This record gives sequence, structure tokens and C-alpha cells, in this order.
Amino acid sequence: MRAEDVLGRVTLVTGKEEYLGARTVDEVKAAVRAHDAEAEFADSSAADLTLATLGEMAAPSLFSAVRCVVVRGLENLPDESVEGLLGYAAAPVEDVALVLVHGGGQKGSGVLTKLRKLKAVTEHKSEELKPSDFPGFVANEVRRHGATIDREAADVLIEAIGRDLRSLAGAASQLTNDFPGERIGEAQVRRYFGGRAEAKSFAVADAAFAGRDRVALEELRWALDAGTAAVLITSAFAGSARGLARLVSAPRGMRDADLAREVGVPPWKLRSLRDQARGWTEAGLARAIRAVAQADADIKGAASDASYALERLVLTITSLRRA
Repeated sequence: MRAEDVLGRVTLVTGKEEYLGARTVDEVKAAVRAHDAEAEFADSSAADLTLATLGEMAAPSLFSAVRCVVVRGLENLPDESVEGLLGYAAAPVEDVALVLVHGGGQKGSGVLTKLRKLKAVTEHKSEELKPSDFPGFVANEVRRHGATIDREAADVLIEAIGRDLRSLAGAASQLTNDFPGERIGEAQVRRYFGGRAEAKSFAVADAAFAGRDRVALEELRWALDAGTAAVLITSAFAGSARGLARLVSAPRGMRDADLAREVGVPPWKLRSLRDQARGWTEAGLARAIRAVAQADADIKGAASDASYALERLVLTITSLRRA
């Protein structure tokens, strides 16, 4: 983002994805700071905004004529301040970068519609990501730091970290700092993030539902030795069982994108689910779900030995798949 893109203009940040919105605000500030190291910055809530306060924030001071003004919560702008804000946005001050942040939703949508019609307004949308968007987000984050990442590696990173964008961005930054300019593969991601508790839990469940009892028991022992909570493991089993049940009962002939929505998983997860589903019937999965529920009750107090309950769950699931 360049100074000429934001000074003398209005940057409209909309959408519910807080991290992406905050990044846009930071980029505007960085562009202003790069243009003038002495620039001044002001931050305000739209609920407190009047034409007078906006004028005060946008006015040059004794120290600098260049200013960056951020107004957050545009959806809470008082009705009496709408006309004044629109009037300013129609003719912004040349040395001022005004950033208006709207948190998404219908509230204040009338103001957004009017702002979008103004030539000096540039909108940056920060909509919530769909499950299928996360691998692309990871790839873009890695690319921002001058490296690239394999699709399989991006999938592993998402499975290990989860879908918190701030955490994924931090993980991408860490990887690219340690492997600058390289193409990051699955092995590198697993070396750094394969130890996450959630990832270990799903490794146990995936092996069990694939019928690989020896691998599942080994993964279980490693997970427990690493301190993974037993409840995370039963939760991973429950998630895998639900996903498989939806996949097995889904209508035939659906496109992958539609099937992923039906099952409730990102499209990349369909590959492993299809492999696991080959040995399962609806009746077998119903019994598996009951076994998971029993194991979950056991580790929460119905049994004295959680590790034994989990080993029994692994063997039950693998035997049900064979049957």
C-alpha cells in the first residue's frame, strides 16, 4: 500500500474478520509513516464522532500536517453525524488518511452504501473465510515473506494450528524465517507443529478409523506421553465419526465443493475421509459413535484408567471397521 493510495482519501474497511481488518488498518498506518516519519495518528470510536471532533482529528498540528485518523465501529455512528462524515468523505483533506472500520452486519449498511458511491472512498473487505479458503490464506502468508508452501504442507499446518488467522499468520512467519526463500514441505511443517495436541489427537483418530490398529496405538502412546489430554483424543474420535457418518450417508454424485459443505469439512479433508470410509457402513459407524460416547464417559470419571479406556476405544474402532 502506498501513501498516495491513502492520503487525501478514505479507506473503508468492512467485514467480520477482525484480523484481516486490523491488518488493513496497520498497512494504512505504515504507508503514512513511510511517507512522513513525523506524521500524527488519531484513533476514535464512531459512537463519539461528530463533525467537530472529526475536524479536530483531521486538522494539522504545530508538529505535522500529515495525519492518519482511524474511526472504528462505523456501525455505531450517530444519525446526526452521518451527513457530516459523508460531506468530509466527498472532499477529504489532502494530507489526511481517514480509515473507517465497519464490523460487518446490517447495522449501518445505509452509510456504507452512500460511502461506496464516493470517488475518494476505497473499500477493503475482510469477510470471514470459508473452510476451502484457508489453504490459500496460508499460501499467501508464506508468499508475503518471500517463500512458497506445498498444498499438503498448508493442510497439515491448518490441522495443527486450527483456523485462527492470527495464529496461522504467525506460524507462516516462523516457517519462512527459518526457511527463507525456500519451498516449504510437509516434513518441515510437521517438524515444527506436528507436536500440537490437537494434531496428535487427530492422528490417533485417523489411524483408528482407517483400520491401522498398530499405528493408532503407537500414536496414542506418543500423544499421552506428550501430555495430550484424554478428552482431546475422544473429541477427535467424535469429530471423525461424525464426518464419516455424513460422508457415507451423503447423496451420490455430488460435486466435491457441495459434498464438503454437506459433510462439514474443508474440501482437502475429503481425500482422507474417502479413504477411511471404504471400510465403513452406516451400521458400523453407529456402533462406533456409541463406542466413542462410552469412552468419553469413561475418561470423565466412569472408569479409573483413562489410558486403558482409550486403548480399548482404538481396538474397538479398528475391529468395527474390519467387520
